Amino acid sequence: MQFLIGFGVVLVLIVIFFISQYNGFVRMKNIVEEAFSTMDVYLKKRYDLIPNVVETVKGYASHEREALEGIMAARNQTANAATPEDRLRAEGEVSGVLTRLFALTESYPDLKANVNFMDLQNQLKSIETEIAQSRKYYNGTVRQYNTKCEVFPSNIIAGMFNFTKKPLFEVANEAERENVKVQF
Repeated sequence: MQFLIGFGVVLVLIVIFFISQYNGFVRMKNIVEEAFSTMDVYLKKRYDLIPNVVETVKGYASHEREALEGIMAARNQTANAATPEDRLRAEGEVSGVLTRLFALTESYPDLKANVNFMDLQNQLKSIETEIAQSRKYYNGTVRQYNTKCEVFPSNIIAGMFNFTKKPLFEVANEAERENVKVQF
């Protein structure tokens, strides 16, 4: 009789452990998804602002059509990405082309003095700061989630219920790691 009671207690403890681990994974997965969605909101704000910046630059630099079309193509590629991994990869490309856009504007002193362009550039700078903060938050939540997926014994539950590692947001290439020189 005592054996059955002991066995029952151990079984209940194992069930409670599995339930708590599973619920922990669900909570962490939802936090990661929320962090990605937050970053996505800021990225959408940036995508909405990019055409305005490009149109303003076009007025001053109409012969730079190829560079401006490249910026819009990168924006559209990111907006059409199907998976979070594709979205993160394409997002790195948008960051790179924005760097080239502002480098291009250095060649046009009248553009740098344009009030509309300055306002758009300040809005973009503010959004870039918000994106950087949301990326840090996203990466922090992904780090916690991925750690839980890999450590014992929660890795067993992760495998049983198909909780897989999520991608971190990383800089896509070395050119993006370089400082951007913006002069006024």
